[in-house]
Amino acid sequence: MGLTRVRAVFFDLDNTLIDTAGASRRGMSEVIKLLQSKYHYKEEAEIICDKVQIKLSKECFHPYSMCITDLRTSQWEEAIQETKGGTHNRRLAEECYFLWKSTRLQHMTLAEDVKAMLTELRKEVRLLLLTNGDRQTQREKIEACACQSYFDAIVVGGEQKEEKPAPSIFYHCCDLLGVQPGDCVMVGDTLETDIQGGLNAGLKATVWINKSGIMPLTSPIPHYIVSSVLELPALLQNIDCKVNLSV
Repeated sequence: MGLTRVRAVFFDLDNTLIDTAGASRRGMSEVIKLLQSKYHYKEEAEIICDKVQIKLSKECFHPYSMCITDLRTSQWEEAIQETKGGTHNRRLAEECYFLWKSTRLQHMTLAEDVKAMLTELRKEVRLLLLTNGDRQTQREKIEACACQSYFDAIVVGGEQKEEKPAPSIFYHCCDLLGVQPGDCVMVGDTLETDIQGGLNAGLKATVWINKSGIMPLTSPIPHYIVSSVLELPALLQNIDCKVNLSV
């Protein structure tokens, strides 16, 4: 394969372009306030939210068996039951879930500097948003952060046969943009999906966003590591310079 300049960049969404973790924390703190003020829960409010957070992190979602609203309401229902005992309280679970979800979506915004970066990059390369997850959940986030206009294409894992790190979803992205894997760079915060997937598909480069600064002890090993997505333009210039030098 000849040496080529970067022609396309694939971006992950959650905790790469938007602060999903921070938005979720804001949602949880609103639920804690609700449980304490309206229902007079004390420390149980925080225990319930901690339990839901753990359930979310272990979530295995199968779109054919249940809708995401039912699944996540059930997580709240179980957490309340496990903490408070007594009978199941579906109404309260729904109230908590919808408050968490609506607060979370309100705080899912593209920062102005990220918008500016995407706008500038798109003058040089094609941009694609590649996000894993349930179709409804991810489409709601995309709508909330109003990011559609910054991308040439958007691909949601839950709408495809396979999600990241399967090579097939990366090849589908390449087809949408009319590029080869060797023309593309994947940018994301998750080693197991974003970086492993980019490596599996034979992309030109993978860029891991490591906000914590703690280095992983195991593979996959990304080609590049940055602490913020805003470091990407300089890095892409560097990658293209290497191509020029090699030629």
